[in-house]
Amino acid sequence: MTPKSDRTPPRVPPLSRVTVAEAALRLLNETGLEKLTLRAIAAELDVKAPALYWHFKNKQELIDEMATEMHRRMAADPAAVPPHDPGADGPAWRAMLLAGNRHLRRTLLSYRDGARVFSGSRFTGTGHGEQVEAHLRALQDAGLDLPQAVRALATAFVYTLGFVAEEQGVHPVPGERREGFDVAERGERLADYPSAAAAGTYLFEDFDAQFEEGLQLILDGIGARYGVS
Repeated sequence: MTPKSDRTPPRVPPLSRVTVAEAALRLLNETGLEKLTLRAIAAELDVKAPALYWHFKNKQELIDEMATEMHRRMAADPAAVPPHDPGADGPAWRAMLLAGNRHLRRTLLSYRDGARVFSGSRFTGTGHGEQVEAHLRALQDAGLDLPQAVRALATAFVYTLGFVAEEQGVHPVPGERREGFDVAERGERLADYPSAAAAGTYLFEDFDAQFEEGLQLILDGIGARYGVS
């Protein structure tokens, strides 16, 4: 048996903005964003909390890095750019926005409060530039000028963020349903407003179908507004 004094201690990755963000993302599904603290992250990394302040001045800076790391993982996933089927997805600009926003939704749903982490955050690097450039180029190739392409891309992106934020309000993580979203009970409370009561089924069930129809509405609107098909 190797003497205890001769054993090599386990390798601990150097503390950096990325390693801290990775630890924060590991804890996110357990705690949620509100309860995610620098103290908890420090414990996860087996360091003292003040050590984290060398890398992040405050929690928002940490959230920015978490969002950046989420995007890095999303961009590295081969599913980010699936094969294009012109018959199913339409022209290149439409196929790219469909694929990009579908993949963004899947990524956000893989983290508790994923949409809240992403929303309003500032990416800390330039890695997202390649994807943004490709989307804008596809829209410009279809005939949009740059301001129109930016508005089209931003509208689809904000739709996806907002949709997932609402979806995670009902299902914080897949398989978990928050109390208070029972459709039948809601219908009984709103019995005096029959259309509003019946809407519960379409608001709080089958989020996959809801997302797809809403995204298609956005893309149809882009096509109609700017005269592209």
